[in-house]
Amino acid sequence: MDNRELLKELEDQTRKEDLPLKDSAKNLVFGKGSPEAKIMFIGEAAGRNEDEQGLPFVGAAGKNLDKLLASVGLSLNEVYITNILKYRPPENRAPLQDEIKAHTPWLVGQIKVLQPKVICSLGNYATKFFLANGIVDNMDKQPGITSIHGKVRIIEFEGLKIKLIPLFHPAAIIYNQKLKVDWENDMEIVKKEVSQKELS
Repeated sequence: MDNRELLKELEDQTRKEDLPLKDSAKNLVFGKGSPEAKIMFIGEAAGRNEDEQGLPFVGAAGKNLDKLLASVGLSLNEVYITNILKYRPPENRAPLQDEIKAHTPWLVGQIKVLQPKVICSLGNYATKFFLANGIVDNMDKQPGITSIHGKVRIIEFEGLKIKLIPLFHPAAIIYNQKLKVDWENDMEIVKKEVSQKELS
């Protein structure tokens, strides 16, 4: 099977699972983008628009992310976008530890199919998740996004060597315009990393 078929099979399996938040959500929000992507953008969880449409990053934050991608010459044909949680928490509340733990295997499945060279973690939760190597109980011991955004780290995750680039969540820019400069500077770092030959 090729990656597209593997992702589809994984999505179908996820849909059948009795995951936390499934009952309160309208749709599974699995992922979008290229099944051959070597760069993944991973956020925390779906919001209202995402829950309605069953796709990640389609609301205001998604529009910011589209601009981010365009600014570094990337499109959905070259990246894959998903969240840790595959269902929206009620009222966009922060995810609970047990919810993250239950949803983690499905994100890991996506990562194993794609085998990305670069992961851009969007926001605090996703960044702490990867810094903790997916061990949810260790997430609260990790530094926050404010101190480490834009700093490239090499991580070993599920046997894969990955460049992690922590980024502010696109929604944060909506609420705090002062982050826009940091955001733009971080995009230059992303641009430099994704232009390297190893991603081709």
